[in-house]
Order: sequence, then C-alpha cells, then structure tokens
Amino acid sequence: MSSTTSQLPTNLAEIVQKFKRHNDPKRRYEQLLWYAKQLEGLPETEKTSENQVQGCTSQVFITASLQDGHLYYQGDSDAQLVKGLVALLIKGLNGLTPQEVLEVTPDFIEETGLKVSLTPSRANGFYNILQLMKKKAFQLSRG
Repeated sequence: MSSTTSQLPTNLAEIVQKFKRHNDPKRRYEQLLWYAKQLEGLPETEKTSENQVQGCTSQVFITASLQDGHLYYQGDSDAQLVKGLVALLIKGLNGLTPQEVLEVTPDFIEETGLKVSLTPSRANGFYNILQLMKKKAFQLSRG
C-alpha cells in the first residue's frame, strides 16, 4: 500500500503518524479520547442545521471561518469518540488555505488504522465530517 502521508498537510501527517504507531485498537481509542478532551465546545448558537454533519448517528457540528486567507474550524459532538474524530480533523486542517483543504483526500483515514476500529457508521461519519469541512472551505473560497 502506498503512503499518502507525504502528500498531507504537515499537521495532519503528524497526526496520522501518531496513530500509525499504535497497533492496538484500544490505544487508538485512547488517542481519540485525548483529542476529544482538547476540543473546545461549540456555542449552542452555532449548532444549526447548516453546521450539522449529515449522515452521522451522533450530533456533529462544524463551523469554519476565513482569516487572512486561512481556514479555522470549530466543532463539537455529543459522542466522545466522534468528538475525538472532529478534534483530529480540526487540528489537522486548521490554518490551511481553502485550496489546501480541498486537496486533502480521505485516503489518510485508512492510514490511521481507525477505520478497522470504528463501526461502519462511525467510519462513514468520519468521512462525512471531512466532506462538510471541505464544503465549507469551498464556500469560503468563493467569498
């Protein structure tokens, strides 16, 4: 399997490497829960249908803002593991330009080893979170 890590933005590549170090699914879950604890909550006023990730069994919300040409995301979820997935993506994508976010392919999800540890609905949710983040990047790039 070819590695996509070299094509990833630096922060996301570092996160992927951290997960690749753990062969034990339990350690990966612990890593996700650690990320969840680092994530600041989202104000209730931002928990709107426009910011909600569709296709997730959990409640997941993502916001994005553009500052000096760079994207900054915030997010939240009512499920701790999913909150960890949100935090992982936010940490990996914050500070990038919209074009850089749009160039990220979901291949890295496989590399983290999380896909085998997640239920199919959570793995699909992870993909849907990334897709909403990319959609917001596209919208903000359009002005």
